[in-house]
Amino acid sequence: MRSIVLVTFLVVYAAMILGRLPGLALDRTGAAVLGALVLVATGTMDVTQAWAAADVPTLALLFGLMVISAQLRLGGFYTAVSRALIAAAATPAALLARIMAASAVLSAILANDIVCLAMTPILVEATLARGLNPVPYCLGLALAANIGSAATLIGNPQNMLIGQVARLSFGGYMLDVWPCVAASLVIAYAGTVWGFRGRFAGPTIRLAVPGPDYCVWQTGKGLFALACCMVVFVWGGLPRENVALGCAAVLLLSRRMASRDTLALVDWQLLLLFLGLFVVNREVAAVGLLDDLYRGVASLGFDLGRPAVLFGLTAVLSNIVSNVPAVMLLLPGHSDPQSATVLALSSTLAGNLLLPGSIANLIVADQAALLGVTLGFRQHARVAVPVTVATLVVSGVWLLR
Repeated sequence: MRSIVLVTFLVVYAAMILGRLPGLALDRTGAAVLGALVLVATGTMDVTQAWAAADVPTLALLFGLMVISAQLRLGGFYTAVSRALIAAAATPAALLARIMAASAVLSAILANDIVCLAMTPILVEATLARGLNPVPYCLGLALAANIGSAATLIGNPQNMLIGQVARLSFGGYMLDVWPCVAASLVIAYAGTVWGFRGRFAGPTIRLAVPGPDYCVWQTGKGLFALACCMVVFVWGGLPRENVALGCAAVLLLSRRMASRDTLALVDWQLLLLFLGLFVVNREVAAVGLLDDLYRGVASLGFDLGRPAVLFGLTAVLSNIVSNVPAVMLLLPGHSDPQSATVLALSSTLAGNLLLPGSIANLIVADQAALLGVTLGFRQHARVAVPVTVATLVVSGVWLLR
């Protein structure tokens, strides 16, 4: 039984590293689900145990916030914000600052993946229409979205998981990390401006990118639901997942916005990825493989009990298997407030290092490519690598002081 778990673990995490299983049309989510199915089908665990392995409050929080984000997207909120930012007269560098600031703020209170998915096409369309090179703006959008998402416990999926498991204070976490986030955002902006100095101009091209029409009522409903969540998260005593699900339920009670359209924008792939990894990691821990892994790391001289070592290892592992699987591996045994905060900040900032390091990065690159704009691995790394190293150093020094 232990050998079945070991093989399953190795196959699943090989897919996390490579992005897919070679020779098969199976991506990270498919591999995680396959791993869970194999463990159940072989009798290693039964269906009840598999379901019990899932952190249901985290999945519920993710789902509820996805519904709120879908409401705002269908209400034209993201489109309106993007167009307003770019319509304002500004120098290329000032425009980049506005876009990165907006991306960071929105990503702190909404999922960074959704922000990138909604804003990238409008950003490409508008910059090309103004005769600007869209690449630095796309890169700035991705960098700022990842950095901004580190500011709260709802900014990205791994932070939601960490906040739920470690029971971190929403407001307390923000107070701990905001200097790191603010400094990182300044570093990212300066690095992008420097990296693209003299290359902000581009050809003037007219594109017609369709987007939802702005609706004051539907957007207002979404913003009110989001405001209710934030107030209760910071000052209320209710479970975060209950609040998010309650707001989602109210939004689904609509006479005009079809629930099919709203639910179609929920990232079911991400929810299934979480579910599959919960099952696999639970069994890995149950048969002692996780303890063996920790002991192996310790034998190499890395004491995970030291926050500085945990910070560095999290950053490295996040760029090998991606930040969500990395956090799932490291969170058991490191759910005290300091370690949990270290995991959240390091895993999120590390996602900026390489293009595949964050789903938000890939979303921006894919959406831009659909409109004929290439944000390649080398283009990204030339700016993102030094920026990410600098943000990790500054944040590590502040957080571990």
